[in-house]
Formats: sequence, C-alpha cells, structure tokens
Amino acid sequence: QCTYLQIEQVQRTHAVVLSRPAWLWGAEMGANDCGVCVGNEGVWTREPLGEAEALLGMDLVRLGLERGSSAREALEVMTALLERHGQGGSCKEEPVPFVYHNTFLLADRAEAWLLETAGRYWAAQRIREGSRNISNQLSIGSDITAEHAGLRERARSQGWWSGHGEFSFARAFSLEEQPPRMEAAKARLRAGRELLQRHAGHITAETLMSILRDKDSGICVDSEGFRTAGSMVSVLPRDPALPCVHFFTATPDPSRSVFKPFVFVAGIKPAPQVRSPTFLQDPARQIPRFRSSVDRRHELYRRHQAALELMERDPERGQRLLGTLRELEQQGLRGLRELLEGTVSPRPEELADLFFDCVEAEMKFYT
Repeated sequence: QCTYLQIEQVQRTHAVVLSRPAWLWGAEMGANDCGVCVGNEGVWTREPLGEAEALLGMDLVRLGLERGSSAREALEVMTALLERHGQGGSCKEEPVPFVYHNTFLLADRAEAWLLETAGRYWAAQRIREGSRNISNQLSIGSDITAEHAGLRERARSQGWWSGHGEFSFARAFSLEEQPPRMEAAKARLRAGRELLQRHAGHITAETLMSILRDKDSGICVDSEGFRTAGSMVSVLPRDPALPCVHFFTATPDPSRSVFKPFVFVAGIKPAPQVRSPTFLQDPARQIPRFRSSVDRRHELYRRHQAALELMERDPERGQRLLGTLRELEQQGLRGLRELLEGTVSPRPEELADLFFDCVEAEMKFYT
C-alpha cells in the first residue's frame, strides 16, 4: 500500500531508513542496506499534471530503495513503476491539491544517476565524475544515458522537437513560462553548482552539511510554508568492507539542527523520538482527504522547536546551545573519520545504538 495506490508486492525488500513527510507512505530521501541513496525534487513540465491519485514521486523514492540493490537497479524499478502506474495526486497535506512531477538523484558506492520525469516519460543520465545538484528544474540536455522508449516521439508529436538534429530533454519538456517557484529555483541551482565547484576534488561530509546550511543561496530555506524540513548527507565508501554512514537531522532548518549518524547493522535500536504519531482517524486516509488536521510532530521535533524559540528570545543563550549541538555533531564526524581510516573498530552493538544515542544526547541538551 503506497500513499494512494496499492501495487503488487515483491518477494524481498531491503531494509530502509527514510526521511519523509509523516502523512504519506513514501519518502523525500533515504538509503537502504545495500548503500543505495535516493532523493527527489518537484518539477513542473509540459506534460499535464495528474491530479488523479497515482504514485507520488516520494513513493517512487521508497520503492526504488526497497527493491533496488544498486543505484542502477533502483532506477530500473522506479522507471518501470512510473511507466506502469504514472505519477499524480496531491503532494501536500492540504485540501487544495499541490501536484508536481519529479527529478531524482540516485547513488551507491560505485555509481550515481540523475533521473528526470515528465508525466510517465523520463530521461536518465549517469554521472561519471565531479558533482551534481538538482533544484526544481529539468537539467538533462542531450547527454542521455537511458530514456523512455517513446520519449522522442512524444516530443516530436507535440511539436516540442522537430525530430531532426540534437534532442535535449530539458529543452523539449520544460515549460516555456515557468511558475514563480521554478524561476526562483534557477538561481538556487546555479548557486548550488558554484558551491560544489568551489570544493571540487575535496568534498567531505562537512562540505555538504555547510552547503545544505547555506541561506544566501536559498538552499537552506527557513521561511514558513516551504521551510527545509529535513536534511541528509551520506558517505558511501568504495571499499565494501567499510560501512556506509548516513547523517540525518530529523528536524527542520539544518543551520540550527544536528546531523546524526546512522549505520545499517543487525539489531538497530529503534528511535521512537523521531517517529511521528499515528492516528486511527487519519485525515490523509479518509475520503475526501485532508478535511481536518492533526499534530504530527515527533518528540525530537517538539523539543527542537522549543529550543529555536529560546534561540530567538535569548540569542546569547541560544548561541551557547548551538555551540553545544555543533560539538555533538563534530563527535559524530570524528567517529566517521576514525571508522573510515580504520583507527577504530566499533562493536556491532555500538553501531546499532549509534543513532538512538545521538538523538537522546540531543534531547538532553534541549532540556
């Protein structure tokens, strides 16, 4: 059972860790126990938006992670399900539908891919070197590694491409007049690219955390309505003997949040402090949907929000708290470096408790 659709189950699914809006089934981003990571962004294209309930892009993120043992396999899973079921339905927990198409970044220890969609149509590009960012824009031009079998014929039949010369997915399928949100995203896309290029060749987990915290670029959004809700940074060593480490904030506004490490091992200790409550009469599951609202904030979120209010009320005390939280984050990053350099070999049970312990430590600082 996905957010709106029920689809056929597979024999085996991978363990996943997800950062997701609490009301839906899918995820904005996440990782699986094979070291595959997937994240998505909304886009608006020339293909009509499907308000009829189908798969959400966020459902495709989770399905790719549950069913793909590599980035390429996740891509194949997602595109096959997209072609079969389509994408559509509201992506926001509000009575007025908010609908978009999706772009995705996929990575594992060996490969990285960009997947962009327009309705049931799609194009994918293998990222062979350097860095890549997405930001509410179609960005795949003529360098297409794989595509929907009917992609070019669709563009030609609609008059978006002549059928001769170079075919650019972004040029053919992007709206001529883009919504204000997408226009604003162009600057964010450029700024993200520049920030990544500035660190080319020596990008670390800390680099990515600092970029996700950058407010001038618009990457870190702290305005109401579209605040950066959660952030994730993953380190995927090429050496399969080393574990992948996934850092999650589990709270909004990364400039005032803590990235906490998570590692897939047997017997992971659950962290109920970052699981949102469930409701018997859930307005997201009752038809018609979203006619009422419920408080989905988890325990860490509530305490974090109280701490943010303190920071604004008492800036001096707030800065001290932020300094303490940054030190907690640094401990996790030092542990990561030691783990990857082989200077420490933590016991499996230590790794199993790692994320829970970091969440507990953060909550104690808030009290």
